Amino acid sequence: MATCFWLRSCGARRLGSTFRGCRLHPRAGGLVPAPGPAPGPAQLRGYAGGLAGLSAALLRTDSFVGGRWLPAAATFPVQDPASGAALGMVADCGVSEARAAVRAAYEAFCSWREVSAKERSSLLRKWYNLMIQNKDDLARIITAESGKPLKEAHGEIFYSAFFLEWFSEEARRVYGDIIYTPAKDKRALVLKQPVGVAAVITPWNFPSAMITRKVGAAVAAGCTVVVKPAEDTPFSALALAELASQAGIPPGVYNVIPCSRKNAKEVGEAICTDPLVSKISFTGSTTTGKILLHHAANSVKRVSMELGGLAPFIVFDSANVDQAVAGALASKFRNTGQTCVCSNRFLVQRGIHDAFVKAFAEAMEKNLHVGNGFEEGTTQGPLINEKAVEKVEKHVNDAVSKGATIVTGGKRHHLGKNFFEPTLLSNVTQDMLCTHEETFGPLAPVIKFDTEEEAIAIANATDVGLAGYFYSQDPAQIWRVAEQLEVGMVGINEGLISSVECPFGGVKQSGLGREGSKYGIDEYLELKK
Repeated sequence: MATCFWLRSCGARRLGSTFRGCRLHPRAGGLVPAPGPAPGPAQLRGYAGGLAGLSAALLRTDSFVGGRWLPAAATFPVQDPASGAALGMVADCGVSEARAAVRAAYEAFCSWREVSAKERSSLLRKWYNLMIQNKDDLARIITAESGKPLKEAHGEIFYSAFFLEWFSEEARRVYGDIIYTPAKDKRALVLKQPVGVAAVITPWNFPSAMITRKVGAAVAAGCTVVVKPAEDTPFSALALAELASQAGIPPGVYNVIPCSRKNAKEVGEAICTDPLVSKISFTGSTTTGKILLHHAANSVKRVSMELGGLAPFIVFDSANVDQAVAGALASKFRNTGQTCVCSNRFLVQRGIHDAFVKAFAEAMEKNLHVGNGFEEGTTQGPLINEKAVEKVEKHVNDAVSKGATIVTGGKRHHLGKNFFEPTLLSNVTQDMLCTHEETFGPLAPVIKFDTEEEAIAIANATDVGLAGYFYSQDPAQIWRVAEQLEVGMVGINEGLISSVECPFGGVKQSGLGREGSKYGIDEYLELKK
C-alpha cells in the first residue's frame, strides 16, 4: 500500500504562499438576458455579486466538441445554490452527442499522439498562462455555480492552473528503459505510449481543479479527452474549453459534453462503454464508481477512481491544542465541509478532550461566517442543494437521538434552504450515522478515546480509506500511527494535504490509481516492450 505522508515540519505549502496576498473585490449587479435567443456565449441572469463584467467568451452554454461550440436539442438550468436563481440554460447532451464527442476525440488522438512532447508542453503552458490571466473571472464563475466563498474559489483557480503548469513540465519527462537481457548480445527497449481517448467524469465541489488534474496529465501524455462535468457546475468546464481553444489546443483534444441529472446515467454509460474509449477517470461517490467499474470491465478499460472517504482526525494527549484546532478548522470546514478529504470523524484522547472541544467551539464561533460566497468575509457558503442539507440534518438528528450533545450549531441557517450552521457534536458514539457515513457538510462529531490502539481501530473500521489526519508531539507515535492508518494520504500535524506535487488517491473502496505528482501521468500511459 502506497501512502503519502504530509508532515507540517516539511515546509510551507505552495498554495498557502500563493494566496496570502489575495485581495477580493466582490462586485454588485448582474447580467440581464437580451431579448430573443442567441448562439454562442451564455446569457446569465441577474445575480447580485460578481457575474457582471465577466468576459462574454468565458460564459458558454453549448457543448464543445471537435473544436466547435455545438447546441443540443434540449437545455437544462444551472442554479445558484445560494439564492436558487437560474444562472443560465446549458446544452443538455444525450447519447448521440456523447458518441460524437468520443469520435471527435478519437480522430484527434490519431494526430495528437504524434505531436512532440515539447509542443504538448508548450500548449499546456499557454493554457496555464490564460487561466492565470483570467483568474478573477474563473473564480467568480465557480462561486456563482457552486456557492464556494470567493476567496476559496480564487484558491481553486490557482490550484487548478498549477496542474496544467505541472503537467506541462512532466510532458517532457516521459522516459522509457533499456533492459539488459540474459543474452549478452541483446537488449530490451521499453516505451511509454498514450493509452488513447480518456473519458473524464468530474464532481461539482471542485469544478475546475478536478478537470485539470485529470486532463493535464492526459493531454501531456498524448491522450485526448471527453469531459462530462457535474450537472450543477458545467460553466467552469466550458470556460476551460474556451481557454484551451485560445491556447491553441487542437480541435478534438479537449471536448466537453454537459448534461442534466436526468441524462447523466445514460451519457456516462455511453462514454464509458464506447469501444473507442481506452481510459476512464472518475471522481465522485463510491456507489457510482462501482457502476463505472462494471462498464469498464466489459471492454477491460484502464480506470482511475477517486471515490468517497471517511477521514479520521485524531488528537492525542501530546498534541498542541492550538495547532490541532487550527488544523481541524481547515480540514473540516473548507468548502463548507464539501471535500472528499474533509475530516469526518474527530477522535480525541480523554486527557485533552475537554480542552480541545472548548477551543474548537470557540474557534468556530470566531472564524466561521455563513453567507453568500460573493460577500466579503464569508467563510461558509451554501451547500450545493437541499438534498445535501437534508443529509447533514439527518446525521445531526440521528446523533442527538442517540445521546450526542450539540456544542454549537445544529440546525439550518436562516439565510436560506441550502445553508446549515457549522455544527460541533460531543458525546458521539460509533453507532451514530455520522461516524460511518460521509456527511459532506459542516458537521464535526467528536468521539472520546483512551488508547492509541483504540484510536487506530476506530479509524480503520471502515471500507474506505482516502485521507487521515492526526496531531501528536511524540516522534515514535508519529511513525507508528502514520504507518498503521489505512488511508492513501496522511496529514501529520497538518490539516491541508493537497498539492500538485504530491500523489492524490486512496485505498480500499476509496479508489484506484493516483492523480497529480510525477505518478499522475502514468495513469494515461501504456508500457510497450
